[in-house]
Amino acid sequence: MRESYLQTIVTMPNIPFTDNYTDLSSQRGFQFKFSCEKCGNGYMSTFRANKLGMAAAAADVAGSLLGGIFGRAAQTAQSLQSMAAGPQHDSALEAAVKEISPLFKQCTRCGKWVCEPVCWNKKAGLCENCAPDLDEEIAAAQAAAAKEQIVEKVRQVDYLAQRDLAQVAPALCPKCGAKTQGGKFCPDCGAAISAKKKCAHCGAEADGTPKFCPECGKAYGG
Repeated sequence: MRESYLQTIVTMPNIPFTDNYTDLSSQRGFQFKFSCEKCGNGYMSTFRANKLGMAAAAADVAGSLLGGIFGRAAQTAQSLQSMAAGPQHDSALEAAVKEISPLFKQCTRCGKWVCEPVCWNKKAGLCENCAPDLDEEIAAAQAAAAKEQIVEKVRQVDYLAQRDLAQVAPALCPKCGAKTQGGKFCPDCGAAISAKKKCAHCGAEADGTPKFCPECGKAYGG
């Protein structure tokens, strides 16, 4: 009904560039946020006060407090606001479009509205989705290649050259419980990590701190 009513009462000019905005308007006034359809950056229009809406809000407050004639005044103000809200809103939107449109370009290939400072390829006259910036693409490809080369170079380094992988090495120090970090001695208490335990019964040696000899089954220290 609102659209048909406005078409009958007011003939507004066609407003382009309105498929990518968020309406932030309220009773206090009108404001719109326009978003780039590529990167999503938002650009806010200047706030325009809605004098009729503010008058209606003031009258509504007065009416709720005092009633009577003020209540009737609020109803009248709200009625006037509802009659003028459509044209005021459209006029504010048109002004916002004129304000923000210099920051946007419409790509003739894909039809999207993109922000000119970031997503518009001036040389090609198209958005960067349709015509990527070659310098940016080269820089991105170089960075990706460098990252791949870093991984490849790191894989070629033998990080275990100084480690005896055949020797059983506990993750924790048997004396203080600190992490061994792969060393022969505990970095916290200095105890030997790889010290072998010798059985008093059979003489067999065992790594770590077993409670029983793995050869004869006797308890250590027993």
